[in-house]
Amino acid sequence: MLDTVHRAPPAPTRDLHQAERDLKEHGLAVVEGVLEGEALKAVRDATYRIAEQDVRRGRIEEAVNSDLGAQRIWNLPSRDPVFCDLVEHPAALQLARSALGWPMLLSNISANITGPGTGEMMMHADQGAFPGPWNRPHVINIAWCLDDFTETNGATRVVLDSHKLNRQATREEGDAPTAPLIAKAGSIVAIDGRLWHKTGANTTMDGRRAGIFAVYTLPMYLPQENWWLSLDPAVRQFGSDTLLQLLGFKGDYFYGRVNGRPVG
Repeated sequence: MLDTVHRAPPAPTRDLHQAERDLKEHGLAVVEGVLEGEALKAVRDATYRIAEQDVRRGRIEEAVNSDLGAQRIWNLPSRDPVFCDLVEHPAALQLARSALGWPMLLSNISANITGPGTGEMMMHADQGAFPGPWNRPHVINIAWCLDDFTETNGATRVVLDSHKLNRQATREEGDAPTAPLIAKAGSIVAIDGRLWHKTGANTTMDGRRAGIFAVYTLPMYLPQENWWLSLDPAVRQFGSDTLLQLLGFKGDYFYGRVNGRPVG
């Protein structure tokens, strides 16, 4: 087991090249100030508005993980255009491309809202379902902090440098020492798909913490979200070339062809 007890995650930065180095060396990077002012407010307001709609409409099974008490919202590109902007945001794509290269696919983008009393998630690596041995990231998770991520409101907790082990955590390692990812609202956190982590417990009396998690993968993997069935047709009609490539509707690479030809 790696010694993670007395170390902290890499310091937040505004330098994307430093963030690329942090992601490669430590398996994660924190970039401050990616969303600010009205841009941050628009995404945050949309997330909480949709969350409240789902509760009012009784979409509890789809929105709430009963094991955690955290509300999940899936298929965000179909819910509001602001989430399409996050998918192809230059800072997010630069970090994902630095690890995965191009082309890549968007596997999923969802919201996770922890409220008071939310428990911890089990330890896992985001590419845990992919075959080993892992010698590189097959997944990069870009977390958008819509509220401050603090140790008490459910900030993601990580096992530092665990990506270097190139494997999933065992059941016995589920209680390994973790460090909280403390980040200001408007930050993004890039997480290597091999890094062990979990949602932290929200021990506050009245604080909620919203995060958006965009998961990018190598193009040979089937996305977690079946965009061909679930995506709002308007997204495909009006989406940029970059967005359509990420969703698998456009591309000039080997996978996803129609009658042997590239699509789009």
